[in-house]
Amino acid sequence: MTRRVLLVDDDAAVREALAQTLEINNFAAITAGSFVAAKDHITADFQGVILSDLRMPGRDGFHLLEYAHGVDAELPVILLTGEGDIPMAVRALGNGAFDFLEKPCAPAHLTSVLDRALQTRTLVLENRRLQVQLENGDAASRILVGTSPQAEAMRARTRSVAPTEAEVLISGPPGSGFTKVAEVIHLMSPRAQGPFVKRPCAGLAPAALTETVQKTEGGTLYLDEPAALPQASQYALLELLENASPCRIVCGGTANLSELVGQGAFLPDLFYRLDVMRVRIPALSERPEDIPVLFRHYVSQAAEQAGVEAPEPNPQTLAGLMAQEWPGNTRSLMSAAMRFVLGMPEDVTEAGNLGLAEQMAQVERSLLIAALGRHNGKASAAAEALKLPRKTFYDKLARYGVRPDDYRR
Repeated sequence: MTRRVLLVDDDAAVREALAQTLEINNFAAITAGSFVAAKDHITADFQGVILSDLRMPGRDGFHLLEYAHGVDAELPVILLTGEGDIPMAVRALGNGAFDFLEKPCAPAHLTSVLDRALQTRTLVLENRRLQVQLENGDAASRILVGTSPQAEAMRARTRSVAPTEAEVLISGPPGSGFTKVAEVIHLMSPRAQGPFVKRPCAGLAPAALTETVQKTEGGTLYLDEPAALPQASQYALLELLENASPCRIVCGGTANLSELVGQGAFLPDLFYRLDVMRVRIPALSERPEDIPVLFRHYVSQAAEQAGVEAPEPNPQTLAGLMAQEWPGNTRSLMSAAMRFVLGMPEDVTEAGNLGLAEQMAQVERSLLIAALGRHNGKASAAAEALKLPRKTFYDKLARYGVRPDDYRR
């Protein structure tokens, strides 16, 4: 999002000086000398924040604050106050102002407050965009949440395989949500009106497998972790597929079935029958920018389940979440959201209590890993995508103990 700041001050000299300060610090200043001149810029989808003088002739900062929050209650308004206006500024905070700054304000403090306000605004607008997508989009948009390129690629792939009626093999790390992808494939397929049945493969006997397939006629059967399927059931499943199974088979799991075939632990013919279409779910470490979006989504779901109002995670909490590794992926993030809703955010608090430098270091490491994952472990391509000189990129890899070979698929 562009770093827009609507700057409102009736004093032309002060307005010009503040605008220069903003531009020097990479903010896009929109200047106005009065409320009347400013109000046309104040919209519910304004991609920025408001910085306004408190005392102005005619309609003052209080009126502007009230008007802005009438248009959008979540639009951050920061008020500039003179030395004698502090009690008024405190009252303004009670009326919903994001913050107040005493004039003259040090540029470093000004930019720090604006950065916080813009970060808050970005999260609000992104959450709204996602909500619209969830309400109006297809099953892939509603269920497979995320705004990263990797999430969009996963949704596109899921949409493309769903109508084919072919068998699908879903792969990914532990806890990444195989069932959700399988459900989307079912909902976007010609079999959407039929049953969607889920079964774990561990201990699934041939007779039980055959019975389940028959009961799922006209629908989709999702088999979880096919590597755990007993050998006799592997033969039974192969026979069902070769004799036109009455239901579509979708499998998902963490094991590399190709390697198991090479080790003699999985039936080769069955693997080739299942491995018609593939969908890969990326790990959270490959797409840290999805973590705040997913966490808000899970918080909303958990609050609805618990029958309570959804608490709002602050930017520090979200930054702490992005700084974590999440080896359990979306499943563990979902659990953290439930604890957050129930007032037991141990993991979130621990991450949120990290110092800024520690949080930034962990987020930077996550972004390096994400770039390597996107480019199949190719360091030069990842460095170019991050717009980093190659030496700087390798220095950072060494600092964080990240090996490109670990991200080659």
